[in-house]
Amino acid sequence: MNSLSTHVLDTSHGVPAAGVAITLVAEGGSVLFQGATNADGRCPGLPSIPSGGYHLRFAVADYFRAKGVHLPEPPFLDVVQIDFGIAETGAHYHVPLLVSPYGYSTYRGS
Repeated sequence: MNSLSTHVLDTSHGVPAAGVAITLVAEGGSVLFQGATNADGRCPGLPSIPSGGYHLRFAVADYFRAKGVHLPEPPFLDVVQIDFGIAETGAHYHVPLLVSPYGYSTYRGS
């Protein structure tokens, strides 16, 4: 099994993104986790997962609307999905998201 963590940073405001809804989905489509980021933009409670393919979905349009940001309809970014694979066993995978209403970036963190 592998541990998984994420951290969402709102680059347009320069703050951790609190309250972003997150869904973790296995490659076959089963939902493994649903939750939201805390005040530090982190999501405690993500489960340990075996090697394989996964999707992390971040509801970023809902987050920015809740912060009072006017978004067009439909928004440029609604749900950001990061598709990633885990090839190791017993490793830690950190998948951060840096996001604004019009762009995002991710990488394998530590």
